[in-house]
Amino acid sequence: MYDKNSRKLACAPRCVNSTARSFLPRPDRDRLLRMTDVKELLPHRDPFLFVDRIEKADAEEIIGYRRFTEAEFFFPGHFPTYPIVPGVILIETLAQCGGAGARMISDKPGLFFLAAVEKAKFRRQVKPGEEVRLVIKNLRLSKSTVRQAGKAYVGDELAAEAEWLALIGDGTPS
Repeated sequence: MYDKNSRKLACAPRCVNSTARSFLPRPDRDRLLRMTDVKELLPHRDPFLFVDRIEKADAEEIIGYRRFTEAEFFFPGHFPTYPIVPGVILIETLAQCGGAGARMISDKPGLFFLAAVEKAKFRRQVKPGEEVRLVIKNLRLSKSTVRQAGKAYVGDELAAEAEWLALIGDGTPS
């Protein structure tokens, strides 16, 4: 669980990465986050939370994972006889992983709002039961914006890639 006051993260004993079981100071970003911890970093909730865990987050790179199960809400309609993860969901998954990682490496208050997506390419279909490794590069982090580029892999195969810009807002209704 991430503690904003102490700037430390503790992993419960059920974490698979034994080095992540101890408290790590905030600058040490190579650690594993479970779903409950990801929920502390992102406002998204089921059925629209697409990051299972974060493995690494530092100023240069964020690595996270998502396993798309057969129970996902979109598979019955995309496509009934040949279910695949929609490309827009893969882009959202990359952006959520990037947002969670950006939240880990800074104390930016507010919500991240996706403002632009560029250079999106889909290279491989993602099917039910497959785990996607998300590799995000921080291109620019400022007080009001986050620019990132990411790639989604299934095994060693590139499934999708894109660049995006997120605006940081307070999230209060106008």
